[in-house]
Amino acid sequence: MKLMFKQRFFSWFDSYDIYDENGTAVYTVNGKPAWGHKLEIYDRSGNHLATLREQILTFLPRFDIQINGQTVGTITKEFTFFKPSFSVDCNDWQVEGSFLEWDYRILTQNGMAVARIEKQLFNFTDTYIIDVADEQDGLLVLMVVLAIDAVKCNQDKF
Repeated sequence: MKLMFKQRFFSWFDSYDIYDENGTAVYTVNGKPAWGHKLEIYDRSGNHLATLREQILTFLPRFDIQINGQTVGTITKEFTFFKPSFSVDCNDWQVEGSFLEWDYRILTQNGMAVARIEKQLFNFTDTYIIDVADEQDGLLVLMVVLAIDAVKCNQDKF
């Protein structure tokens, strides 16, 4: 399953449209006013599916993954000097790759590929191609990508 993550050009808060490989809108992501990032994910019918909420007052960025009102995991930026690293406390996933160029992979603990993420260059807004191995992981993979994008956007402001 391939998803295209495209940030909207004009939006006050972070807003994204997520399309499948046929160009059909699959998810809508709307930023909400909050301390830290708060992103709500909706299906194509407008039903709320999940929330990604940044924890405040933490040394390094940390995001809670909430699906159907339940926290199912966290995504945390690790302390490193040269290469950004993220841990995913959900499904025993890990993230590895080159975040500076925005190409990375999500893997299981035993090295099986969950998803591959590539940033598309030369677009007016952030655009990513997300190649998900198992369609059932699509929403959770999207939330990991959103968290990493939020951390990167905050770093670019400084």
